[in-house]
Amino acid sequence: MAMYKVIVITDPEMADGFRLAGVSVIPVDSKEAAREQVKILLDDPDAGILALSESLYNSLDEKTMEKIDS
Repeated sequence: MAMYKVIVITDPEMADGFRLAGVSVIPVDSKEAAREQVKILLDDPDAGILALSESLYNSLDEKTMEKIDS
């Protein structure tokens, strides 16, 4: 069975808390940066679970949302 990474995309202020929980963190300063990171991670075969805040999630474009759903 493949082991997937849990990756959190969050603002820099919250990043350390997630790191203490033992997950990989990608801190972003803007919604645009978050959208770019999501697109990159969707093509990463090692990224299994992606978590981001509701406001960042809601900023994703429709095409990206469809890719997440598939």
